[in-house]
Amino acid sequence: MTRTKVRRLRRAVLPALAAVTATGAAVAVLIFSGTGASAAEAPVNLGTAANFSVLAGSTVTNTGPSFLAQSLGVHPGNTAPGFPPGVVAGEIHLGDAVALQAKNDLTTAYNDAAGRTPFTILPAELGGTTLTPGVYRIGAAQLTGTLTLNTQGDPAAVFIFQIESTLITASDSSVVFINGASPCNVYWQVGSSATLGTGTQFVGNILAQASITMNTGATLQGRALAQTGAVTLDTNTITQPVCLGPTGSPTGQPTGTPTGQPTGTPTGQPTGTPTGQPTGSPTGTPTGTPTGQPTGSPTGYPTPSRTALPVTGGNDGTASLPLLTGIGGIALTTGVALLVLYRRRTSES
Repeated sequence: MTRTKVRRLRRAVLPALAAVTATGAAVAVLIFSGTGASAAEAPVNLGTAANFSVLAGSTVTNTGPSFLAQSLGVHPGNTAPGFPPGVVAGEIHLGDAVALQAKNDLTTAYNDAAGRTPFTILPAELGGTTLTPGVYRIGAAQLTGTLTLNTQGDPAAVFIFQIESTLITASDSSVVFINGASPCNVYWQVGSSATLGTGTQFVGNILAQASITMNTGATLQGRALAQTGAVTLDTNTITQPVCLGPTGSPTGQPTGTPTGQPTGTPTGQPTGTPTGQPTGSPTGTPTGTPTGQPTGSPTGYPTPSRTALPVTGGNDGTASLPLLTGIGGIALTTGVALLVLYRRRTSES
């Protein structure tokens, strides 16, 4: 071939190769970087503090017929006046080793919640706001009216509120859920003290550095956990938060009878008296191969099924197969085209 024809061939081939390279790179990015949202926020591990409706550092005081669905603990203090008339459905631990362990676990959980990133900064007033799962930071939080938490259909959705100073709710304020509800995965990390106004209907785990006050008639579906100060109650109800799992049967386990096990009585075992044993008095060692063993592959175990158990938390590799197949098709088509072009150029020379 002449140099001119070689140059022409290069001009025809190089753009095609560049196109193949660009296409492969783009598809590789889709495969390995992913196009979905980032992983969901993990819950804050409360440790043994999760067994308590109320934890305090100095004391717990109560007025009226308050009700605590779980335990009550104080450490290093050891007093909890007002019980009765207050009722504790769990246990009461005042200054003992159980309360100390719960307080230590509370400190760990508090630091975990306070250190979560990335976060979204919110204005002080939370009333009239609808929020989706995530981590939120507020200087001093105020709730007047209703705060709506949209779980977007995920019952395990996590909400973490990092409040630098105080949390104060106005009377009759509320926190409500839409599209599912799991109050146990809502965390209020409060840098100083929290105060729930009269008649407030609040949700989540309050992890306060100092104290927590619940005014008359305020209710909490969650926990009031104070590290150093007191928890003050007045005719309040604190119920245990419900931790909802996935709706329906867990996808990580078989949804019915495992297909890898026989669905009935194994037919690989003799269904009657083994014929390999003499039917009368033994006349000696049986001649031939005993027929009491199944003749052929046992049918008591099902043939391998192609329906593997569902996989949760990621894909099993099948999602990338169409993309890889597409890359192969593009590369093959381009290669054939280049080969034809090369031969044509060669024949012309």
